[in-house]
Formats: sequence, structure tokens, C-alpha cells
Amino acid sequence: MSTRTDVVDIIFSALRSLNSERSDGEQIPVTEATKLFGPDASLDSLSLVSIIVDVESGVSDRFARAISLTDDEAMSQAVSPFSTVDTLADYIVKVLERS
Repeated sequence: MSTRTDVVDIIFSALRSLNSERSDGEQIPVTEATKLFGPDASLDSLSLVSIIVDVESGVSDRFARAISLTDDEAMSQAVSPFSTVDTLADYIVKVLERS
């Protein structure tokens, strides 16, 4: 299994966990195209923070490395890493490859 596949699985797991706390009408789509932040985002700010915490924890557990998704580097990207599941997965893979 590739690193990116593992990362997407971690993000999907965080979305499923969030969905388990929501009603049927409030479910977040679990796809790589799911918008996490910005116009037409599927998440409110509190839900996004919850996803970030769950993903950071999941990455730490799976890869035995602590990462921060809210550091200056993440916030200064031309395209927000939090735009979609796809952009978040790409950003996390980049961070893991660097460290």
C-alpha cells in the first residue's frame, strides 16, 4: 500500500468518525473531491478542526511521526491544503517525504 493511499484512508476514517456523530441529512461525502474548506465547503470550522486533530493523530499512529497541519508552512501554501481531501492528502505526503 502506498503512503498516499494510507493517508487518504486516515482522512476518510476521520470523516467517517465525524459522520457517526451527525444525522443522516448532515453526512459529509467521503470522497477525495470532498471540499473541506472554502466556498461550498462540507465542513464548518469546528468540524474542520476536529478532522485536523483526528488526521494528525492518525498519521502519528500509522507512520510513527508527529506532524502539524496548522503550522506556518501549511497556512502559507498558494492552494490551501484544506481545500479538499485530495489537496490535504497531497500536502501530508509532501510533509512525510520531507521528514
